[in-house]
Amino acid sequence: MPENAEPPQPAAEAEPSTSPEPSTSTEAPSAPKVRNLDAHALRGLAHPLRIRLLAALRHNGPATASQLAEQLGESSGATSYHLRQLAAHGFVEDAPEHGKGRERWWRASHEGTSFDETMAHDADPATRSAAEVFLHEIATIHAQEMNTWLGTSHTWSTQWRRGADLSDFTLRLTADQTHELIHKMHDLINSYRDLGPAEETETVRFHTHVFPRTSD
Repeated sequence: MPENAEPPQPAAEAEPSTSPEPSTSTEAPSAPKVRNLDAHALRGLAHPLRIRLLAALRHNGPATASQLAEQLGESSGATSYHLRQLAAHGFVEDAPEHGKGRERWWRASHEGTSFDETMAHDADPATRSAAEVFLHEIATIHAQEMNTWLGTSHTWSTQWRRGADLSDFTLRLTADQTHELIHKMHDLINSYRDLGPAEETETVRFHTHVFPRTSD
């Protein structure tokens, strides 16, 4: 177990996820289709319910506003309105192949979201505010996913409990070395997207949180 690790401990992509720019390596593994946020798109996404609606569609596949309302404990009127707002900003789109009668089905337009951290320090206060909402909601979702796992891990097999992890590490690195390490971690995780189908697979979530801290 790594340094500072707590006892090992999936959760869906609150994903929207934050990530650095994609690696430029010519041999990089397959990567998901990602939406790069600009300030306008960020302001369109930065609402807790919109972020969760997008995550639900990415994790669970196409759904109607009513189905999403039931999943998230919201009214269908609220989910319908915010889905239309997400569509206006290009995050979701119609999934007509799933429709029956007058039902309107939605699907996510991308598999992930890339956030440029400079928007958290943008000259426009509206953009800074949107960045704060977005990042805090992602952090909240990550914490909720982990708490759900901790509260339900006893219902999973020993094999799956051994396959889970709750660890942290402390390293002495430069900013450039940290940036390089992040890309290497992302490339390694994405390399598993290329694996062929296998039995007994489950949806597995990986959270990465990397940040400097003031030395004691």
